[in-house]
Amino acid sequence: MTQADVSAVETVNAEFYAAFESADLDRMGLVWADGGHAEDVVCVHPGWPLLRGRGTVLRSWALIMANTPYIQFVLTDTQVRISGDQAILTCSENIITAVEESANALTSGGSVVTTNAFIRTDEGWRMWLHHGSPVLNHEQDDEDG
Repeated sequence: MTQADVSAVETVNAEFYAAFESADLDRMGLVWADGGHAEDVVCVHPGWPLLRGRGTVLRSWALIMANTPYIQFVLTDTQVRISGDQAILTCSENIITAVEESANALTSGGSVVTTNAFIRTDEGWRMWLHHGSPVLNHEQDDEDG
């Protein structure tokens, strides 16, 4: 694992979140693996079933982007591990989003623990898997339990 590879994976990961925040589907498409890896692409959005295949995954992002007036991510606890031509980046997504009633009113969107897997391709590192799992806050735990 070289520092150059770690930096490259972190750069692609940052581009993934920048594409989502700017609702730029073309930009999002550049992040995800293509070609011979396209059918192996996997995505699990929080609360969604597993999605497989590049086309299916990108359609899901188009739907999410079309229905998200504003979103911003503050990533914490980021760690990268690389083994050969595969990399795993784990992080916590701390989400700021617009409330539905008003695009001008921002609110905390909660926290998601995320695993992003990348594969080294001829074009560089590309996302191969995104899996987000919501984290319940203590107030939710108290209400549910």
